[in-house]
Amino acid sequence: MAGEQIRLLVVEDVPQVASHVRSLLQAQSQIKMLDVVTSGDRAVGSVAELRPDVVIVDALLQGRVSGQQVAEQIRRADPQVGVIMLTVPQNPVREDTERGIDAVLKMPFTGFDLTTLIRKVGETRAVESARAGSLVVTLFSPKGGVGRTTLAYNLAVALGKEHRVCLVDGSLQFSDLRGLLRVPAVAPSIVNLPTDRIKESDLTDVAWRDPSGIDILLAPPRVEMAEMVTTRDIEKVLSLLRQLYEFVIIDTRAALSDDVLVFLDSADLILQVLTYDSMAIRSLTMAAETFKAIGYPPSKLATILNRSDASGGFDKADVEQALGAAIDFEVVSDGRLVLSSNNEGLAFVASNPEAPISQGVLRVAESLATQLKGRTPALVNR
Repeated sequence: MAGEQIRLLVVEDVPQVASHVRSLLQAQSQIKMLDVVTSGDRAVGSVAELRPDVVIVDALLQGRVSGQQVAEQIRRADPQVGVIMLTVPQNPVREDTERGIDAVLKMPFTGFDLTTLIRKVGETRAVESARAGSLVVTLFSPKGGVGRTTLAYNLAVALGKEHRVCLVDGSLQFSDLRGLLRVPAVAPSIVNLPTDRIKESDLTDVAWRDPSGIDILLAPPRVEMAEMVTTRDIEKVLSLLRQLYEFVIIDTRAALSDDVLVFLDSADLILQVLTYDSMAIRSLTMAAETFKAIGYPPSKLATILNRSDASGGFDKADVEQALGAAIDFEVVSDGRLVLSSNNEGLAFVASNPEAPISQGVLRVAESLATQLKGRTPALVNR
C-alpha cells in the first residue's frame, strides 16, 4: 500500500473525538477519512458500502452494539479490512486479530501516533489481502500487434472453466476487447460505476457476461471517455474485483502511462507478451529496465513468446539473452483458427481445445491455477 491513499472509516459516537481525528488528518494526503459512523449497528453496512482499508472503532461505544462486537462483525464480514480499537488507559484493550482488533490506539494521542498506526495496519492488511485466494494477472506489451488481447481473452476463458474469472479491458481509449468481441456500443463500462462508493451490486450491473461464462469489465465505448476514468477509480475497482473473483485478467494497451502503471502495480503477475519481432524484443527490453527501476521483483514477471514457431530468423536463446530472463511460456501460431475465432467473437480454446495453439494457452492457465492453489485460502465468501 506504500504510495497509495489509505481509506479510513471512523466508528465514533463522541463528536469531539471524531472532530479531533479529522483535524489531525487534515494536514496530510495519504489518509482519506471517508465518514464517521455514530452508531455501532450501522458499522458493517457502512464498511460494505464505502470499502475502507482501515476502520477505527471506539471501544466505549454506547448503544446496542459494543465496540468489541463491531470489531468482530467487521472481521467476519470483510476480513481484509484493518481494525484499530480506540480506547482510554482506564479501559485496557489488547490486540486480538481473530476477534477483529489489529491494533490499539490509546487516548490521548498525537497526529504522529494516529497516522503511523493507520499506515502500519493498512499496509499489513494489504499484504495479507494480496495473498488471499485471488490472482491478478496483467498482460502487457510495449508494442502492439503481438496478440496480447487475443491471448488475454482466451486465457480468461480457459481459466473460466474451473474458476470465477473477470476479464478487464485495460485499453481504456480504444477498448480492444469491445472490438474483438463485437460488444454493442450501448453496453455499460467502467465509466458507469459510481466514482466513490462502488459495491458488488454495481459491478454486477456493469459487467458484460460473455457466452463462455466469464465476466468482462469493458472500457468506455468512445476514445474521449477514457479521461473520465481516474487512476484512483482503477485502484478501487481492482480492489473490489480481487474480493469477488479468483482470477482477474487484465488486458492493457501498449504504453507505460499512468493508467497502465496502475494495472501493472496491482498485478500479482505481469505476463509480458512478445513475438520474434525485433521491435517487440527491443521494446520489452526497455520496459524491463523501467520495471527494475520501479522495483518490481523478478517473481512478478513472466514472459509469453507468442507465435513461437515463426522465428523470423531469431533464436530463442538470443531473445532470452536480450531480455535477461527466461521465456516462461510458448504459444504457437495458427492464423486461420485465430482469424476465424476472432471474426466470430469466440475463444479458440473453447471451439478447438485440441489445437496446438489452444494447448499452449491451456498450459499457461494450468500454471496460473497452480499458483492460485499455493496462495493463502480466500478469507471472504465468493
